[in-house]
Amino acid sequence: MLTDVDKKVVAAIQGDIPISQRPYKELAESIGISEAQFLEAVRKLHDQGVIRRFGATIRHQKSGFSANAMVAWKVDEAKVHEVGKIFAGFKGVSHCYRRNPVSTWPYNLYTMIHAQAQEECVEMAREMAHTVGVEDYNLLFSKRELKKTSMEYFPSDDDD
Repeated sequence: MLTDVDKKVVAAIQGDIPISQRPYKELAESIGISEAQFLEAVRKLHDQGVIRRFGATIRHQKSGFSANAMVAWKVDEAKVHEVGKIFAGFKGVSHCYRRNPVSTWPYNLYTMIHAQAQEECVEMAREMAHTVGVEDYNLLFSKRELKKTSMEYFPSDDDD
């Protein structure tokens, strides 16, 4: 179980981190604890596996990656974990998930690939397919971004 302080720390780091000499000091002060307490809470949450990693969220369209495609793959279930690890290692892949297929949609592995043009996405999928020997896949290109936000697990008190 997470303590109230743990939840406040998660709420503080799930948004934008201040650009300053001591961003964690600022975040700590915003929730009423010391910088040392804040950093210890982050370490503890990481050690417990609650926090997996810190990362920047890039708006890929604004950074030159104007094409992206969700690729649905039909992978032999006995190889899905192995294939997923290989796919996840491709530079242009940002997400890789295993999902249950249904009778009308037999795909069980999904990757999100990003490139500068749709043709590059097609070529990357072709290369991925060749690498693992999978022939049955479907590229679903994004037409328009309707929503892109990070999940907020514990809204801060300021969000009320």
